[in-house]
Amino acid sequence: MKIRLAILEDDRSYLNRITTVFNTKYMDKLEIYSFTSEQGIYHTLAASRIDVLLASDAFEIDIQKVPPRCGFAYLVYSADIESVRGEPALCKFQKAELIYKQILNIFAEKTVAITGSNQEGGARVILFTGAAGGVGCTSVAVGCAMYFAGKGKRAVYLNLETIGNADSFFRGEGQGNFSDIIYAVKSRKANLSLKLESLVKQDTSGAFFFSAPNTALDMLELKPEEIRQIIAELRSSCGYDYVILDISMQFGREMSAFFQNCSSVVFISDGSVTANDKTARMLRAMEILEEQGDGRRMYDMGILYNRFSSRTSGKMKDTGIREIGGIKRFEECSPRQLGVKISEQDVFRGLE
Repeated sequence: MKIRLAILEDDRSYLNRITTVFNTKYMDKLEIYSFTSEQGIYHTLAASRIDVLLASDAFEIDIQKVPPRCGFAYLVYSADIESVRGEPALCKFQKAELIYKQILNIFAEKTVAITGSNQEGGARVILFTGAAGGVGCTSVAVGCAMYFAGKGKRAVYLNLETIGNADSFFRGEGQGNFSDIIYAVKSRKANLSLKLESLVKQDTSGAFFFSAPNTALDMLELKPEEIRQIIAELRSSCGYDYVILDISMQFGREMSAFFQNCSSVVFISDGSVTANDKTARMLRAMEILEEQGDGRRMYDMGILYNRFSSRTSGKMKDTGIREIGGIKRFEECSPRQLGVKISEQDVFRGLE
């Protein structure tokens, strides 16, 4: 499906440049209608069922004549301008990719199509978690996303921790954050697939990610079924090869059911006596839950040792799950540097 985009711009040079770029880069995504005057614009909006109208702030658009189904924003010269005449504003002088994402965002707000599909196939979903705190689950999950991106795969990292912050590891251009996605799911007022596409950012490593929500309290608003809905959309509708999940272990039947939607679940331990003991107890409890259920495990399960030291760490015995490998301790690294170093390890080959 193509988005029908109308652009009303008095600067003919800019109009020619932007339409040329869009027709080159997004010819399969956008159907563009361009105008240099308001004459006939309102008739076209209705007759051609325009999805999004972008108009230079040199024009004063009669909002009452814009069809309710059509998204709208003014084109402005400065990124500091958020609204004009009470309507949203979009900076015209930025990368075409960023403008395109904002167009998607505007369109998503006008199209209600949250499917929450859980189709077979699609991206592989790999979840990283741990029974003990401080073992480096987040850095390993980030490194995994960077690893697959380095292999030319489309990998998206999704931090589902209450106080997690992907921005500590990744850098990318774009607007909005995970709070906007939470609102879209809760309100059911936007197309979730398009909302995800418009808000995702791409790190220089090639990995995709979402910026942290405005406040950690926003994450508490998400229900388990809504989290599964977001993951299902990323898996089936967004063109990714891998969805990398980073989540704090909250043991129970709900978490066990959550695992069933994953391709692989990777437990992280640092090999310490405490972490290994907690992991062993958790694995045993999971076995009991599975026995009480239908007894089936639909996902691959493994253990990965992080910050492993031959002097202070040891491996678990008789876990009943496969050992994926180990990652040594890296000293004096920033979060981003740590993610990059971990991504260079061969340990993730077993998850391909």
